[in-house]
Amino acid sequence: MWVDRFLKKAFIKPETGEKKVVKIQTTMEIFKLLDKSNCRECNAATCLAFAAAVFKGTRRIEECPRLDPEIIARYSGSTNNGKSLDQDAEEAIRGLQKEIEKIELAEAASRLGGIYANGKLTLKVLGKNFSVDAHGHFFTDIHVHSWIAIPVLQYILKGEGRPVSGNWVPMRELNGGRDRYRLFHQRCEKPMKKVADTYTDLFNDLVYLFNGRRAGHHFDSDISVVLSPLPKVPLLICYWKADEEMGSDLHLFFDDTAGANLDIRALFTLVSGLALMFEKIVQRHG
Repeated sequence: MWVDRFLKKAFIKPETGEKKVVKIQTTMEIFKLLDKSNCRECNAATCLAFAAAVFKGTRRIEECPRLDPEIIARYSGSTNNGKSLDQDAEEAIRGLQKEIEKIELAEAASRLGGIYANGKLTLKVLGKNFSVDAHGHFFTDIHVHSWIAIPVLQYILKGEGRPVSGNWVPMRELNGGRDRYRLFHQRCEKPMKKVADTYTDLFNDLVYLFNGRRAGHHFDSDISVVLSPLPKVPLLICYWKADEEMGSDLHLFFDDTAGANLDIRALFTLVSGLALMFEKIVQRHG
């Protein structure tokens, strides 16, 4: 089926193009890339302090909400003092897999809305079956990128399994979400809005590809779609079309139990990965 073939590519394999990632040599090289406004939107005291933290490897250059995505793509490789993003992700996944070995998957399945059978916990992730065994290994016919692997393992380990309330709130109203909202808006909502503006069939495809559902007109939006990245972590996408007086807009909302069912950092990772995947949909099929 074409949907399955598409998802195996879009969910998401690393790019195979010849994009060159520049290796950063000094703090000042990073500083020169920044707008030097000392806006503090990244929660660093100054742009220079942020640049120094990036060079040391304690922050990532993509955490600056004012950087152009092309600059991020070019300079987001490892510095001479730090590890690459891929290395960090691999280490994080290995650490989470070790934690998975310490828990009972059958209990987790009951708590989180999954199914336990044949030694594996199976969850519905964006409408597709994702199984995890007692060693944290995945079994699925879809490529599993770190933006899926880390949130799924975090969900299994730490999710409280609270029932969905149906009360939608923005990221900033979740526990820990206020400090991350500016970056969330820059890395998640703005890219999705750009996709929605240029790809008119986006919402129909979201419903079709990922078992989403139309959800009326929440918050007076023109289009509302609910996706289920994880069983008890739904995502509401609201889009307002442009009219004569105002431009278009797009905002993302979460059930107010989301923070109890998925760590806020893992939630950001998950949704930023979705934003990237939507961009790939447009590139390949727009």
